Amino acid sequence: MLRVVKPKNARSKRAMEAREPKEVEDARTCIFVRGTHVGELAGAAMKELMALKRPHAISFSKKNTVRPFEDASALEFWAQKNDASMFVVGQSTKKRPDGLTLVRTFDGRVLDMCELGVDRFVSMDAFKTPKATPGHKPMMHFASELFDAHPRFVQLKSLLMDLFNGEEIGQIHLAGLEHVISVTLAPTPPSLASASADEDETGPLPAVHIRAYTLQLRKSGVRTPRAELVPMGPALDLSLRRHRMADPEVWKLATRRPKMRKQEVEKGVGRKQKNMEVDEMGDLRGRVHVAKQDLSRLQTRKMKGLKKGREGASGSDGEGEDEDEDKDGGKEAGEEPARKRRKTG
Repeated sequence: MLRVVKPKNARSKRAMEAREPKEVEDARTCIFVRGTHVGELAGAAMKELMALKRPHAISFSKKNTVRPFEDASALEFWAQKNDASMFVVGQSTKKRPDGLTLVRTFDGRVLDMCELGVDRFVSMDAFKTPKATPGHKPMMHFASELFDAHPRFVQLKSLLMDLFNGEEIGQIHLAGLEHVISVTLAPTPPSLASASADEDETGPLPAVHIRAYTLQLRKSGVRTPRAELVPMGPALDLSLRRHRMADPEVWKLATRRPKMRKQEVEKGVGRKQKNMEVDEMGDLRGRVHVAKQDLSRLQTRKMKGLKKGREGASGSDGEGEDEDEDKDGGKEAGEEPARKRRKTG
């Protein structure tokens, strides 16, 4: 039986609710871990990848004895402690120099992983061009049919999408798109091109080229501007090494969409709402139907000039004024003899 953790206060309750499964996931937090020995090439590549991932990146600057393929308990502990779902582990050995391991977790456990070797690396500083603003969502471009056919490249595409993908958005605004990350492959060997996706191909796999570009909009003479790609860096040439695929049952559980609650269904989540539209600026606008209002019952400021029924109730006011005049007249009649007596006396 699983132990149910109950929150002690409102703050811990909000933290636990933030970690619960959601219909639309938040941006994944990635932890960059340095192994016992990280080569100069792999260390520089980790630094540049972390710059593209910010602000959803955590750096472990100290050296850690971690071997993901032998023991992943340390990664699972860090994942639960930092609420992170991805890792980039840099490790360089004599047998596998300049290695980067992409690790993905699900429910606090390691789901799958893929090891890449850094064959060539060019830093951002080598490109004297403008850089993208940290935190902007990039556009991912995968230029090869193997990313949809070969199981190794399908896994790599999924890992890179989760690594660089930010918050889920419904539409793309051209003015808010700053940089593009392009992933291409080297020329495919004839043996790999003729092999089917179900076969376990043990031959050499083509190298993976990752390039980053900034997007510049130019005049095109029409309403839609012409987009140009300017190299921004970094530039990486990677080779596929070891990998571990996800368990089919766990993968099915990880990709299952959660059922919507009754309250969400009643609010209209998951279906098109009436009288609501998004304008050209991306703002949500709604149309509300209001019944005819009775302005006679409108509450206004309490001023003497706006008192209700002042002119309509003139009869009652006149009677009151007559009574006041009678009273005043009686007083004057009584006071007049007193003044005369005072003068004569």
